[in-house]
Amino acid sequence: MSRPLLVELYTEELPPKALRKLGEAFAGGIAAGLKQRGLLERDGHTVFATPRRLAVMFDAVLDKGLDQPVEQKLMPLDVVRKPNGPAALEKKLAAMGRGHMAALFPDGRDGSDAFVIKKDGKAEFVYLQMLAMGQPLARALEESLEEAINKLPIPKVMTYQLSDGLTTVKFVRPAHGLVALHGSEVINVSVLGLTAGRITHGHRFLGTADIALKSASDYETGLQEAGKVIAAFDKRRALIETRLQTQAKALNAGLGEYSNLLDEVTALVEWPVVYTASFDEAFLEVPQECLILTMRTNQKYFPLFDAAGRLTHRFLIVSNMQVADPANIVSGNQRVVRPRLEDARFFYNQDRKERLETRVPRLGKVVYHNKLGTQLERVARVQLLAGKIARLLKVDAAQAERAAWLAKADLVTGMVGEFPELQGIMGRYYAQHDGEPAAVADAIADHYLPRFAGDRLPEHPVSCAVALADKLETLTGLFGIGQLPTGDRDPFALRRHALGVIRILIERDLPLSLHALINDAFSVFDRALGLGQVHTDLQTFFFERMRSYFADAGYSAHEIDAVLSLQPQAVNLIPLQLTAVRAFAALPESVSLAAANKRVANILRQAEGKGEAGRDADAKLLQEPAERALFDALKKASATATPLYERGDYTGYLKTFAVLKAPVDAFFDGVMVMAEDAALRRNRIALLADLQHEMNRIADISKLAA
Repeated sequence: MSRPLLVELYTEELPPKALRKLGEAFAGGIAAGLKQRGLLERDGHTVFATPRRLAVMFDAVLDKGLDQPVEQKLMPLDVVRKPNGPAALEKKLAAMGRGHMAALFPDGRDGSDAFVIKKDGKAEFVYLQMLAMGQPLARALEESLEEAINKLPIPKVMTYQLSDGLTTVKFVRPAHGLVALHGSEVINVSVLGLTAGRITHGHRFLGTADIALKSASDYETGLQEAGKVIAAFDKRRALIETRLQTQAKALNAGLGEYSNLLDEVTALVEWPVVYTASFDEAFLEVPQECLILTMRTNQKYFPLFDAAGRLTHRFLIVSNMQVADPANIVSGNQRVVRPRLEDARFFYNQDRKERLETRVPRLGKVVYHNKLGTQLERVARVQLLAGKIARLLKVDAAQAERAAWLAKADLVTGMVGEFPELQGIMGRYYAQHDGEPAAVADAIADHYLPRFAGDRLPEHPVSCAVALADKLETLTGLFGIGQLPTGDRDPFALRRHALGVIRILIERDLPLSLHALINDAFSVFDRALGLGQVHTDLQTFFFERMRSYFADAGYSAHEIDAVLSLQPQAVNLIPLQLTAVRAFAALPESVSLAAANKRVANILRQAEGKGEAGRDADAKLLQEPAERALFDALKKASATATPLYERGDYTGYLKTFAVLKAPVDAFFDGVMVMAEDAALRRNRIALLADLQHEMNRIADISKLAA
């Protein structure tokens, strides 16, 4: 019989930042277990997650799993056919609990076990095909529940004792209740020292404490009506967002970026209510980033902004208490937030009493890495590299060096000590207060950009120079001491730094050589640090990141490989090269020319191995009409294409060579490249090398061949 199934684990307050994932993993783990055991009549379940519970509802679950065919490998066929083979087979079956010997190799149509012969590699083996009886729901659910709990992405496990004072349990938080209802029937399962029942629990203050569920289908409605709990995380989140937006609109204000905070607040409340509060407008003299951060991070409030995006003195509170008069709740939260804002104002005022430049020497007491020295030593390297990059970009090198020198000074300010997330942001404010040039102040903040995937990039060329220097110094130093990312581990965010360099070079169209940048980055390190010679490894790392970057941009693996296999150093031109390759690949001639290029590459590789490789075919040595035709067509196409290449029209350049399809096909049909005559053979190889050189200046066309 198929009926709805409810499973709920009632706990103490779960970690809010992990609640959503815990809920999804709990439900998904049980679903996977039941499906594997053949109890889910159809896919589909509802996830519930509140601060004090993880639960899941399945629409249709069988009370007994379906019988499932199972196949067991027994032994090699040649062993079975030996005189003592049947006895050995019977012994094997007895050990498996299949204590009978059916006629050897029956067809099993009567439902009995069946022997079959199958190949495994070169040998034939005897297999036993059996019908495994379906598990009852109680057993399957208990096993599935235990598996799901063991696989939960728990941030930190707690160890606690049950009420008997003897049993020790490990879980994310102490669990106090278990519900397992199949329709209206309680399923006899136990986990974490709990035995399942039908009692769930409502809101701590607003709802019924103990709610006896008549059936699984009553769960969500019963909790909401009697318990004052909105159990579904997504429904609760949507309700909170709607109420926040409605309240903000009524105040003619905006909420800014709040998605992460919304998830966290949803995990803190069961019956959300939104109230409006405010703080003293005098606090608005403090940089708004400081106030926003303290309200969102420490208090979980939603700041409100005017139409221009400026912070206002109002904010919204998402409370877990619905009361007729919220005055006490509002005033209590206003009293709580005031000391936080006072702290921010104090740090801001104190920090401005000292210039950034006087703080820089203190970085000498801050260890950057035990093998790479202090932050002050790092700042000196970044300053030198920023100047080199600024000169290559033909921008004010003095400003780039000044910004790099001051860029880390805010790390030793009170505000950044309290809120590390504000590093760079506070540096800009303090630089502006000190009277530094706007380009310097902006570069101090922007040198951290991009901070994450999709983040904005530095705008000013001086900012780009400092941002590139900061990231390249990090990559070079850590690669040099062997601190490379491995698998999913990247503790120093080197992949993000490399992607940041790539994005700045491409999206800001900076005409810089990757090879030269890497060499310049290594040059700023003291030889006494003993960095390894890993220039090539670092360049390879950049090209790996580029493959991901361009794949995300929608280019195919063949297109990307065609361009990156040439290891182009002008990274800003790669998008133009990829566009050209895509346009060329769309031509009807491209398939044939790509295949020809692949053939040419193989011939030239063999010729190089024999010491016969060379370029610049001699027209006087051409004998066959087909090779003369290819020579003339190539010269004519190159004359047309070269000016296009020089002015950056890569698409036009590649398309020009489409006319070579016929002469290339004719050449391979009518000309013997590996002629007996050595001079003739070398000249034909040189003609092919000329063809490869001209056609592959943008990309390796052979990579487009299937």
